[in-house]
Amino acid sequence: MHADLLPASGSSTHISVGDVVTEAGVTIPDVQLKLFAYYDATSADPNYADFSEGPEPGLDVQDRPVLLIEHALTGDGNLADWWPEMVGPHKPLDTTRYLILCANVLGGCSGSTGPGSTHPDGKAWGSRFPGISIRDMVTAEKALLDTLGITHVQAVIGASMGGARTLEWTLMHPDYVGAALAIAVSARASAWQIGLQSSQIRFVEADPHWHGGDYYETGESPAEGMGQARRIAHLTYRGELEMDERFGVDPQRGEDPYGPYRGSKQRFAVEGYLDRHADKLKVRFDAGSYVTLTDALNRHDVGRGRGGMNAALARSEVPTMVAGVDTDILYPWHQQEHLSRNLGDFIGLSQITSPTGHDGFLIEGRQMGQILQKFLLKAEHIGRDARG
Repeated sequence: MHADLLPASGSSTHISVGDVVTEAGVTIPDVQLKLFAYYDATSADPNYADFSEGPEPGLDVQDRPVLLIEHALTGDGNLADWWPEMVGPHKPLDTTRYLILCANVLGGCSGSTGPGSTHPDGKAWGSRFPGISIRDMVTAEKALLDTLGITHVQAVIGASMGGARTLEWTLMHPDYVGAALAIAVSARASAWQIGLQSSQIRFVEADPHWHGGDYYETGESPAEGMGQARRIAHLTYRGELEMDERFGVDPQRGEDPYGPYRGSKQRFAVEGYLDRHADKLKVRFDAGSYVTLTDALNRHDVGRGRGGMNAALARSEVPTMVAGVDTDILYPWHQQEHLSRNLGDFIGLSQITSPTGHDGFLIEGRQMGQILQKFLLKAEHIGRDARG
């Protein structure tokens, strides 16, 4: 391992991984991925009782088992920002025991090469950035780990779009991965998911500031289209019961949706909630990346070119655990049950019980932590067996 290329624990660096050729045959030159790494030294904690059978704490970084964490659609490599309960000293993703890596995906907007990056001609890629697949993202990540001199990862863990990449890792590089945990995901995009996701893309593309994807030099951004897309997406991330319990039919404070005339400034409370989330995403996420990554989710199908999804799953050689959320309407529980029935080396199915829907893997910290601990213990046993 080239430990000198790693950033300081908890920080990030840009790694050049060379040219990436997409499944469809387009070359993206000189791809860079923004990588975060986490690997703290052992810290004294008199209240910490270690019941694990995992690796010894305090190992030098080059001697630690590697965990590769795959972020979701609007996440990024800053794992400690979006999964703070899970990563850190003596947390489920224990930074005193593992080298934990998380990179912003190819096509993303948080430091990795994407539509907003500079094309070789000096302008933004914009509409010239190719359509990419989940497999293309994994190809770029494999090039990243090769650049770092990493020849094996103890486990790949991911949820939602990260779960799709996790599944592809097990099929594309089975000799490289010790074990996998795929959370809140399916073997392929369903027609319903593609319908939802393509509708979001159309909202962005219908914004007059989209300019066919070439808005980067205009000083304008398709923010309203992004906001509409986010409203749809956020409804699929949450649970119907949770939303109704929180908001019901209450008006937004100071507004009256029951007045004599309908108005955009006379909202129900749930509308105000969705507007706030839309406004947040407009500020922090690039529309070109949103379209690119959402389209990649539409292309997700582990069975494409492999004889169908069940045949592909059956050939999986990597021990894989599956987890899901009981109220998830974006990736319903039956899709995780399907994975459990068809994976070639299936090692467990765990359900998160939550009213919060798809986002339960982010919100239900205690349950998610228990699943991670159970999985990592299995992964350690698998690794020991493999080492003899």
